[in-house]
Amino acid sequence: MSDGSGHENAAARLGVRFIKWGFGLGLFGIVLSFGIIGHYIRGAQYDTGHEFLHNVGLWFACPWTLSVYAIQIGSLGMLASGATYLVVGTVVPAADSGGASSLDLWLCVAALVGMFCTGYAGYFVVDAIWPEFYYKPVQAGKNAWLLAQLACMVSYLLGAFLVRRRVVGMLSGIR
Repeated sequence: MSDGSGHENAAARLGVRFIKWGFGLGLFGIVLSFGIIGHYIRGAQYDTGHEFLHNVGLWFACPWTLSVYAIQIGSLGMLASGATYLVVGTVVPAADSGGASSLDLWLCVAALVGMFCTGYAGYFVVDAIWPEFYYKPVQAGKNAWLLAQLACMVSYLLGAFLVRRRVVGMLSGIR
């Protein structure tokens, strides 16, 4: 993207990339939600005992709910970040975007893809190691599974902080 003077506008370009990835991951999250619906239609794979029913509000009764919602909400955050970069980069093309680094973009993308790998697909891996970990619960399996998802959330949060730092830096140049 050009800022009108023939110079490339790195912030607007980065904003477009955030928006494209945000839309793609948002659609991916919607597709993943069909798995949740299928889980509700089919029912749980294992017997749901008293402990599971006691914590059903926490667990939403489906093991993939947390990861799917994190992907969907994270994609909205990427759309907002992209729109912010695009607007600031277009309206104030002279604002310094801090270089062409896209670490913030790739942290957010990797975190949301990681949420799928650890929370959705990873459920089956952890269930193979600790059968019925989600429904009983088996503490070691539950902790491993949730900590892997937490690591993805922390990565996304780091990417979001980098977006904030860059945008605040761009805005501080405006007088």
